[in-house]
Amino acid sequence: MLLLLPLAITWFGAVALAPFDGRRRAVGAVAVGVMVAAFIALVRLGIEVWTSGPVEMVAGDWPAGIGIRLRADALGIAFSLISLGVLLAALAYEVLGGVHERSLPSLVLFMSTGLTGVFLTADIFNFYVFFEIAMISSFVLATYGAQVGHLRAALTFMVVNLLGSVVFLAGVASLYHVTGTLDMMGVADRVDGAPAGSVLLIAVLIFVAFGLKLGLFPFHSWVPLVYRDTWPAVAAMLSAALANIGSYGLLRFGAGLMPRELSLTAGGLIVIGSLSIIYGAVQAISPRTASEVIAWSSIGQVGYILVALGVGGPVGLAAAVLYSIINSLNKLVLFLAVGLRGWLVGAAFALAAFSVAGVPPSAGFFGKVAIFRAGADADSTALLALVFVGGALSLIYLFRIYQRDYWARNHATPPSPLGARVLVLALACGIVFIGLWPEPLLALSASAAAALTGGGS
Repeated sequence: MLLLLPLAITWFGAVALAPFDGRRRAVGAVAVGVMVAAFIALVRLGIEVWTSGPVEMVAGDWPAGIGIRLRADALGIAFSLISLGVLLAALAYEVLGGVHERSLPSLVLFMSTGLTGVFLTADIFNFYVFFEIAMISSFVLATYGAQVGHLRAALTFMVVNLLGSVVFLAGVASLYHVTGTLDMMGVADRVDGAPAGSVLLIAVLIFVAFGLKLGLFPFHSWVPLVYRDTWPAVAAMLSAALANIGSYGLLRFGAGLMPRELSLTAGGLIVIGSLSIIYGAVQAISPRTASEVIAWSSIGQVGYILVALGVGGPVGLAAAVLYSIINSLNKLVLFLAVGLRGWLVGAAFALAAFSVAGVPPSAGFFGKVAIFRAGADADSTALLALVFVGGALSLIYLFRIYQRDYWARNHATPPSPLGARVLVLALACGIVFIGLWPEPLLALSASAAAALTGGGS
């Protein structure tokens, strides 16, 4: 029952709120309350996983392989918590500033259901079902604002992600053909006995699908177009919550289900990740709007995740999980700050920028240290240099934005609503707090990495 509770809360909350006008503050407040309840239930589930190990169930008491099989381990809990937390913060931000479209609160709840289901399912078919629930919600959310730019961004986002869904579905069908099951544990047991060439091709299909979701180089072309023209709160949801499907998918399907294929392609993953880091950073330095800079930055930042995945092993996988979580927090603050003005927001933007660059005592410092350790574990001087170069470039392009949008205009532009500014500053302070007390997050990342290799919960 505990495993179903976060899903049930958001699903029934979304259905109940769908007929009501989300522009009314009371409706938005109820939606925030539903999200808080789901987050608390997820924390309770996480404590159970931490103390007693993975929690499993088959919904409706159906036999395994027929019903919806759910499984919560440390990896799923980590991604569920950060994604639900991002959606909660972005929804609260929008409610404080005034919701512009009636469907927003229920759509955020539907997306929460889809993402939580993706991270807590143990069956690839159900993974795809929850995946589509989240994607359909995101397609509608991308139109939020109803201006020409928003609609153009939504169309681009929909076309690219539909392509990614088709590629992923082809990979799933092929995986079922060679293993005869879609149960994740069954696939992991049988994949070694399947033809190596076929499984490698399937791995490539799945990598392309999740690479599109993440916006990795060279699948990145949609990212600047979409994040530039999307409403700031929606951009935060898409980049800091929905994109986690890509990070989680690469970890779960690569290290968890097809480790042999991950090992064979490790060098290529490191090269693609390195290109993403450099290419995204160089593009972000060019004179652009704040949203475009953050969009190009996000391309570079996900490159670190891919590099850590390519390094593999306990150190590399833990670094990939840790960096995914910290990257989500950084993007959340940066995108929410884009639509605000005032010295409080300027301070929040600066704190998030330090985190992206890996400057202590921010959480990003430990993310960079984890990648540095992964590079040292791989005995690669080039990867070690990449961490320093990427961090330096990110500090340059983000503080150009800070100087232009928050320093130079601080006295000339009226401040934004106080509630939204305080929320964004509180989130930025949370990033610093994690940097001052990183042990829980480091332990969660290590436990999540161990869950992938069968060495932990």
